[in-house]
Amino acid sequence: MLQGIRVLELGQVLSAPFAGAILGDLGAEVLKIERVEGGDDARRMGVDFRHGDALTFHMVNRNKKSVALDLKSEAGKAAFEKLAASADILIHNLRPGAPEALGIDGESLTKRHPKLIYCAISAFGHKGPLKNHPGYEPLVQAYSGLSSCNGGPDDPPMRLGVAVCDQGTGMWIVIGALAALQRRAATGRGCVVTASLLETALVWAAQRGDAWINGLDMPPKHRSGHPALVPYEAFDAADGPFIICCGNDRLFAKLSVALGKPEWAEDPRFATNRTRLANKNTLVVLMTEILRLTPRAVWIERLEAVGVPAAPINTLPEALAEPQAQALDILLDVPGEDYRLTGPALSFDGVRPGIRNAAPRLGDWTERALAG
Repeated sequence: MLQGIRVLELGQVLSAPFAGAILGDLGAEVLKIERVEGGDDARRMGVDFRHGDALTFHMVNRNKKSVALDLKSEAGKAAFEKLAASADILIHNLRPGAPEALGIDGESLTKRHPKLIYCAISAFGHKGPLKNHPGYEPLVQAYSGLSSCNGGPDDPPMRLGVAVCDQGTGMWIVIGALAALQRRAATGRGCVVTASLLETALVWAAQRGDAWINGLDMPPKHRSGHPALVPYEAFDAADGPFIICCGNDRLFAKLSVALGKPEWAEDPRFATNRTRLANKNTLVVLMTEILRLTPRAVWIERLEAVGVPAAPINTLPEALAEPQAQALDILLDVPGEDYRLTGPALSFDGVRPGIRNAAPRLGDWTERALAG
């Protein structure tokens, strides 16, 4: 989809490399600019998986070519300028102040290369009192209030188990870069696109944050539930947990029949979602008493038969073994390697973009990139 687009990535660890990986999956040529000594820190974030590099590095640096440059040297700066002149998009998540020190900040570089789409990722944003502060995923989850949303009413704040801010910011940067490409096609000029982990976290938490700033009560914490829908959470069956999602009153009526309680759909306490919200504790106790008597596979089969969304609460190995996950073919072979990686979460005309190349060895493309 992006064949002919050249991307320069000055990425460390996750957010910018994840953005680069998405663009690479979509067909762009991604030149990963790395330090001559050691390269991306992610190469050493974990045990040696393949070729001396950690699994995290392989995951988010597929479909890229490594160019090793010393950006503090005159030769390295000249080489970088040559590459910037040929690039469509530049993505970085350099430490605040580093681009300015190197003379490659957005304002300076886009003056020299006005067609360049310059994408900068930071921890706290491009303005404000913390704009020059570095940050990492758990720090931003904590600072943003996102950690305070997790768990149940009596649980302490806890981090989400995946890097939603890093990877989410990478996705926002890709969206911004593609929008800027569209505008450049009409105007001939690039622009500076900025995104940050904090902004991403605030967007993810907006359902709660927007309630607060608009004078509504802060929604309470629900371990697996929803602040505005009932029943919409996990329950224990006889042999394990599963989740039921009733998104409207029609589904609740079907659920009532499946549970052997058709009268619930007419009960003033439960007939509408708003009355169920007011009587949630009563309804959850009644459902729990019924659901714990029968294995979850039986319940899921009954609920699916009447159209009520339900699913087991799987471990990751269980999820990957599910027939649906297998049918999606999202685990892709890596050419020339003996391992697989999770591919991009989208398809075009039914075809998921494949992995063309494994993650690069440090500097494997330096000579060829600079010779072109």
